[in-house]
Parts: sequence; C-alpha cells; structure tokens
Amino acid sequence: MIDGGIENINESVNKLCDDGLLKTILAQTDIHFSNSMIEAFWRSLKHQWLFLNDLDSLAAVQRLTEFYVEEYNSSLPHSAFKGQTPDEMYFGTGEEITEQIAAGKQRAREERLEENRNTPCEECKRGSEERIAAAA
Repeated sequence: MIDGGIENINESVNKLCDDGLLKTILAQTDIHFSNSMIEAFWRSLKHQWLFLNDLDSLAAVQRLTEFYVEEYNSSLPHSAFKGQTPDEMYFGTGEEITEQIAAGKQRAREERLEENRNTPCEECKRGSEERIAAAA
C-alpha cells in the first residue's frame, strides 16, 4: 500500500510493477488512522540497513530486506514494547523481560543513590576538614 509520494510513483516503481515483481495499491486519501508507524519502520530499514549495503540488484534488496525484517521482529527490543521484541509482544512470550528491566532499573537506581550518598562532594570534604582542623 502506497501513498501518492514521488518515491512511490515513478519509472523505477512502474518497471517493477510491469515486470510483475511488485504490486501497488494506492492508499485512500481520507483515512481514519496514521501510517506513521510503518513510515518510521521503512525509514529505519532504509537508513539503518539498506543504504549501508550494496543495492546492485533486486535480489540483493530482497535478501537484505528479509534479513532486516527477521532481525527487527525477533531480535531488536523496542522501547514502545517495554524492551520486548515485536515477536515477543505479538506472541505474548516476553512478559518476564519487562519485569527484568524494571527490576534492573530499580537496582541501578538504588546503587546510584548509595554511591552518591557515600561519595561526598568537594565542598563537603573541605567543610569536614575545616571542622576537624578547628576542633584540634
């Protein structure tokens, strides 16, 4: 499904359609929802993966796209899913991940607070030294 953008309607896309390798369906102009999520996915696919590789053939683009989609769904955690991958979210298999992340954040916060409390700042050290010197 495409919109009417120049990246979707051009000679290259038309050739792929004529060769039977691609079929386009023009999206409705008045829709009730946003396609921003899929637009963000395609932007990531292009800029974080495809443009970093040689795209010298349609087979290369297909192979690279298949690899990225598999990795994206099965290996890459997403903040929108609280650290779960799309597959874990879809299949309901990653609930312990969100619990582990929450516990890790709590542990890190407690450790950071403890370290901060046990490490006085330079001003506090100076004041403490001055109090000790004055008492002597």
